[in-house]
Amino acid sequence: MTESHNPQTDSEASLRRDKARPFGRASSFPGYEKLKARTTTPTRDDVNSSRDALMSTYQRLPVAFVRGSGAYLWDENGRRYLDALSGVAVCNLGHAHPVLAAAIAEQASTVLHTSNIFRIALQEELGRRLTQLAGMEKAFFCNSGAEANEAAIKLARLHGHSRAIAEPQILVMEDSFHGRTMATLSATGNAKIQQGFEPLVQGFLRVPYGDLDAIAALADARDDIAAILVEPIQGEGGINIAPPGYLAGVRRLCDRNDWLMMLDEVQTGMCRTGRWFACQHEGVTPDVMALAKALGNGVPIGTSLAVGKAAALLSPGRHGSTFGGSPLACRAALAVIEVMERERLDERAAAIGAQILQRLRDALRGIAAVRDVRGRGMMIGIELDRPCAELVTQALAAGLLINVTADNVVRLLPPLIYGAEEVESLVSTLASVIARFAG
Repeated sequence: MTESHNPQTDSEASLRRDKARPFGRASSFPGYEKLKARTTTPTRDDVNSSRDALMSTYQRLPVAFVRGSGAYLWDENGRRYLDALSGVAVCNLGHAHPVLAAAIAEQASTVLHTSNIFRIALQEELGRRLTQLAGMEKAFFCNSGAEANEAAIKLARLHGHSRAIAEPQILVMEDSFHGRTMATLSATGNAKIQQGFEPLVQGFLRVPYGDLDAIAALADARDDIAAILVEPIQGEGGINIAPPGYLAGVRRLCDRNDWLMMLDEVQTGMCRTGRWFACQHEGVTPDVMALAKALGNGVPIGTSLAVGKAAALLSPGRHGSTFGGSPLACRAALAVIEVMERERLDERAAAIGAQILQRLRDALRGIAAVRDVRGRGMMIGIELDRPCAELVTQALAAGLLINVTADNVVRLLPPLIYGAEEVESLVSTLASVIARFAG
């Protein structure tokens, strides 16, 4: 890193500029005062009625955020919270980043949507940039990680049929998560969230995560496998990191058996783990890569990238998306890439993530309930010896936003723009909360 460029000071300077002006806040847009005059503060009955209008798909925490800046969010009462979740690996740039806010505002006043029956120049440029960064060739744009994985599943089916396999199978992993559409739910290795949605989509074979021998055994036993779908790090499964050489071994098995290697980088991609894409830690290039979440930093966008034979499987009419790759979403994603490159957020995530990981290990050493502290870049898990979902509300009360997954793993996915102050606050607050919980 050269002396003339410091990602931490550059990011902190941009946050200071953001705080010095109201850019990106509602009050800076034309018509805001008129809109505000027509609204009133909601009563408790209003709030309860609004909640009743929503399906019970989420166990929501008792807080609503009204604005954000950098690594912080503020609730309706003006209380500030340190964000260590990033909307579940979405807001890697933090909140209200001025470059992204400006790009969204400008594009919204230009053109939001046309249709994929026409050329979309911003989509073409985004496809070029992403394939260049990932070493891929083609991109299909959609709106979410589940849709990106759906496209990957369809590519696997097409590849299998091209090999004269009547019912192509896809190898997937235990404890995996790929989405909540019917096909991605069926691919997911979590019986709890599948319950009630049977019959599931057929065509998936499950093996233990990180076990190359189990994959090799199925390769010897079956001739109907078309692809493998795997996460470089299992996020929902508990921040499970595969052993060194695992992805390279999967690549070799796919090459040997003419399978597509398909990586779900929805949570790990876009600099989260200290590289642009987690597979780059092993120098591996998949045939298909699914991205979403941080690609738009909160603007919904997903993509399936493909290379080689996988890039040539789709033809007009075989797949599509009404909103996929809209001018607005692509402009936002291009702004995200611009900031990530300029501020070298891959390097920053590696450096800051290593600091957080080591400081957490030091702070939690001696707490018997803590089994493991693991992670890569700014994707960190703290495994306890007991269920610990209540830590989420306890951390919230302390002004910290975290998540618990797999029942007993605290999941940390902070914005990649953390500085020294945020690292200190995260470690001290979380260590105190865990110590009280563990007794």
